Amino acid sequence: MNFWGHLEVLRWVLIRCLVVVFGLAVAVFCFKDFVFEGIILAPCCSDFITYRAMCWLGNAVGIAGLCPAIGEIEMININLSSQLMTHLSVSVYLAAVVAMPYLITEAWLFVKPALYNKERRVAKLAVTAFFFQFFLGLALSYFLIFPLTYNFLGNYQVSERIVNQISLSSYISTFMGLLLTMGLVFEMPVVAYFFARIGVLKSKLLSKYRKVAVVLTLVLAAFITPSTDVFTMCLVALPLYLLYEFSVRVVRRVERGMERRVSG
Repeated sequence: MNFWGHLEVLRWVLIRCLVVVFGLAVAVFCFKDFVFEGIILAPCCSDFITYRAMCWLGNAVGIAGLCPAIGEIEMININLSSQLMTHLSVSVYLAAVVAMPYLITEAWLFVKPALYNKERRVAKLAVTAFFFQFFLGLALSYFLIFPLTYNFLGNYQVSERIVNQISLSSYISTFMGLLLTMGLVFEMPVVAYFFARIGVLKSKLLSKYRKVAVVLTLVLAAFITPSTDVFTMCLVALPLYLLYEFSVRVVRRVERGMERRVSG
């Protein structure tokens, strides 16, 4: 197939991807009540699964402080078109997330003919790891980081005379920002694996600069978090550092595998 033939195939890949995302966005848009009440705004409710699990754990171990005190936080809208635009943007965002397996499959089918058998096995492993890490990051952010962040910041007061009223745009930007960034940051082990395979990244180097990694993790967490509070930054920094340690183990395992192949 010549250049224009590949370009035609790519064009149809992009068209199919856009059609799928658009169709899912329309479906998400139509199920407004379920999407917002059941998913987006669920962390605002005191019966959210994370709060119930923390209360159960607190009662089980006898530490009442583990059960968060969920206060009523008023959410407001101050722009005329904000609710409609939020509905549209959330529909597209969720459609892209739901369609991610299909989008990656289309990309895989497009590049698959150009790969050797060995490269295809590595690519399949990479795609599987990408899915797992990405959705693991989304789940951690949705069920742990965002609910605790929302509850802490939403109920924090410098004075009882000042009532917190959270704008819709502020809530959505924090919600989407944390989910997307944590999903992408959780790809760190996958990136480390590829750099180790091409010999650019060494486990000794990662182990040597552990103290530097702690500082860089805190700096990265400060950039990732939409807010500037220390509480959210620490919640993000902890899984980032654990990802760093996991990446060290991934690189070390790649090195051992390469050594065995050389010695064998």
